[in-house]
Amino acid sequence: MYGSCKRLRYHARMNRSVLPIVRLKIERRSNHPWIFQKMVEKPEPRPKPGSIVDIVDREGPFAGRGFYNGHSRIALRVLTQNPDEALDAEFFRRRLAQAIALRRDVLKLDAVTDAYRLVHAEGDGLSGLVVDRFADTLVVEYFSAGMFKQRDLIRDGLLEHFPGSTLYAFAEDHVQKQESFDCATPPMPKPGVIHEHGVRFHAAPGTRHKTGFFADQRDNRKRLAEFCAGKRVLDLCCNSGGFAIYAQTLGGAGETVGVDLDQDILDIAAKNARLNQVKPRFVQADIFHWLRDYAGNRAEKFDVVILDPAKMTRDREQVIPALKKYLDMNKLALAAVKPGGILLTCSCTGLISEEEFLDMLRRAAFYANRTVQVLKVAGAGPDHPWQAHVPESRYLKAAFCRVE
Repeated sequence: MYGSCKRLRYHARMNRSVLPIVRLKIERRSNHPWIFQKMVEKPEPRPKPGSIVDIVDREGPFAGRGFYNGHSRIALRVLTQNPDEALDAEFFRRRLAQAIALRRDVLKLDAVTDAYRLVHAEGDGLSGLVVDRFADTLVVEYFSAGMFKQRDLIRDGLLEHFPGSTLYAFAEDHVQKQESFDCATPPMPKPGVIHEHGVRFHAAPGTRHKTGFFADQRDNRKRLAEFCAGKRVLDLCCNSGGFAIYAQTLGGAGETVGVDLDQDILDIAAKNARLNQVKPRFVQADIFHWLRDYAGNRAEKFDVVILDPAKMTRDREQVIPALKKYLDMNKLALAAVKPGGILLTCSCTGLISEEEFLDMLRRAAFYANRTVQVLKVAGAGPDHPWQAHVPESRYLKAAFCRVE
């Protein structure tokens, strides 16, 4: 009887609605915001990519409201399961305000930094949208045609809280292709300087290095610095020098070496070092070759080693090869750690779970003939929240280890 009443109430609302209806092939038994193509009946006529639609399950009841994209593997991105909640300007204004309030009022990040994630997609109930703040620049990244269609509302909502800020909005080419939308690349904003925990960095939105700076490792950089007083430190895949510079500025490290393959990002790392008046040595090299040469030519090891490589894959079919790469580089990194020293090893590949990552680390320790004592497994900072029912948002793994 309850189900019949629920269907009658929904159909009454549906008759007043102008939204297209998309029916599922299944009975909806999840509150995950993603619904894949294989679970969806093809609507006729088919709404344009990014259209807002009402979703009904196989039995007829209302199942949610969100974005539809018949060209994407994720056919539906559910934004609300409340049939009385419209996806209008007020909805986006409210969701953005809630996300910003978490960072400013609850986490009080403004007291620590002017560079943090403002919107973390599904973690903030805005599937397909990421927004990062770098001082007076807000970087908006679209992962769905639906969010791209709402770009004017998103811009207005952000500027309400950060008036006078420069907005830089983009989408990666592979996302535009998968989602069938065209986001013209805007002119790059002027690079700026951001602050976190008293350390300064150049942030360059528009470069190929994500949204301009890796704010997700903020807390891990500070924690790592606590192990570095007077120590020899090796920062592998050092990018713009975050861990190496923290090691010397906050940690009081001695000799510090950063290794990365990309000379352009090492040039930024050198600028960051000068900005903070420290002198790590940066080396342009493939870490595999550099570590093999180092192990073969020198017996002296490092007290602290950081390994923070770029994302290995976006393809589920490539997870096993990605784990093999992690295994190989962790074996080499472990060989560079002095007995009793510290290894911080990281993975930002979201398709690899924490369990898989730690199992890889166990095998790497076995093959390297080292004993690894895990002190802590961390992730991204709290400005990268994840919903309990959307574990995909929890992408970063950071294992602090003592190595014998």
